[in-house]
Amino acid sequence: MSERGVLVVNLGSPRSTEVGDVRRYLNQFLMDPYVVDLPWPLRRLLVGLILLTRPKASAHAYASIWWEQGSPLVVITRRVQQALQARLKMPVEMAMRYGEPSIEQGLLKLAAEPGVREVLFMPQYPQFADSTVTTSIAEAKRVIATHGLQIKLNVLPPFYDRSDYLDALAQTTRPYLEQGFDFLLMSYHGLPERHLRKADPTAGHCLSSPDCCSRPSPAHATCYRAQCSYVSQALAQRLGLRDDQWSQSFQSRLGRDKWIEPYTEARLDELAAQGVKRLLVVCPAFVTDCIETLEEIGDRAREQFIAAGGEELVLVPCLNDDAHWVDLLQRWSEETPALA
Repeated sequence: MSERGVLVVNLGSPRSTEVGDVRRYLNQFLMDPYVVDLPWPLRRLLVGLILLTRPKASAHAYASIWWEQGSPLVVITRRVQQALQARLKMPVEMAMRYGEPSIEQGLLKLAAEPGVREVLFMPQYPQFADSTVTTSIAEAKRVIATHGLQIKLNVLPPFYDRSDYLDALAQTTRPYLEQGFDFLLMSYHGLPERHLRKADPTAGHCLSSPDCCSRPSPAHATCYRAQCSYVSQALAQRLGLRDDQWSQSFQSRLGRDKWIEPYTEARLDELAAQGVKRLLVVCPAFVTDCIETLEEIGDRAREQFIAAGGEELVLVPCLNDDAHWVDLLQRWSEETPALA
């Protein structure tokens, strides 16, 4: 009997590739005020307009990467959960912020385990963002309050600066460099610039200058872009890359607002125009392959790069259920101090 349980949390996926299931998933995702941070009436109007056309296109995209067992994101996260359960002497569940299995389902399962009084909540996001970390924690707290669960939440913080994580990321990437490459692009999920400003505790550092991410500031504790830059520099250093062999960019824009630059789509064209033929792309905002890596980069970005004059785009897989990554999660589970 253990007093602690572990909940491995990822973003989520539709139940199937049917348009109706994709529409329900997108509605839940986009109506989250941490994702689309507009007043409810405007958010409802905007999301309603998006749902007129996007579910059909998204369903097609999901179908192109769907596995026989289901959504790659859910399947891989389940494998991680099962591998951890085999190694840990405590109950381990998995959950998705959107879709199923939900955070509510995961917490209720753990709360029902005899003796469990604390849950180590493990969001699978290396960098901090309100639209990933904050919303997941808020949902967990809502579930605990709604059901009156007698459990404490112990949250694993973003791990972008942990050397063991960065070592694992380098270990996953290095074999692809050894096969030969012209350039390595580190493509992160994008965010609207206003999300960075809202999360800035100094109310004046983020986006105040071109070098704001490299100037020390308390804002970096919650600055997604600064944390992405940290990972990029640390990964390049571990891989022994020169400055002219790599760069970072941001993908997955939605809407007309200004998002973090440079945009991945623009960089693909630029790199092809500069004569890059074999391009490697790694996606360090994710630890699990999903539609943003497999379809957006593995399919669409590859087609764009080749159409622009490149010859080959190779997607470096995420950490997924690699044994070294599971080892790391096991160690973090065992080393994280229990709450008093």
